Amino acid sequence: MQRGRRIAFDYGDVRIGVAVCDPDAILATPLTTLKASDNKLQSQIAEIFTEYEPIQIYVGKPSHMDGRESESAAKASTFAKMLSELSSCPVTLIDERLSTVTATRNMRDSGVNSKDSRASIDQAAAVAILNFALEIEKNKG
Repeated sequence: MQRGRRIAFDYGDVRIGVAVCDPDAILATPLTTLKASDNKLQSQIAEIFTEYEPIQIYVGKPSHMDGRESESAAKASTFAKMLSELSSCPVTLIDERLSTVTATRNMRDSGVNSKDSRASIDQAAAVAILNFALEIEKNKG
């Protein structure tokens, strides 16, 4: 597996959770939550790319449980295209069917109220997406 940081995004109409892993791709951690409507969104993302120098970018692709694409999948694809214009590294869409559900459940199990921590849930969902992507990468190698 190639050494280098990977970044994952959990795209939403309101918030975008962001997660990053260490250069050895062992630990995915929450990074930040961005506002999707912020007119500085692209420059904020460019700053993240400059700071972390990712070798791979992942974007969660929402699908229905039966595998059909959701309406949000087109928005995630458009977002992924924008990311590919901001970075020279590959951008890959990753199945995220259960990322937010898993993140919400894990936070609730740890005693965190989901209404009070929506931004944290978005970051945790990005961590789940990144962990899934890292598992795929490790299994390919």
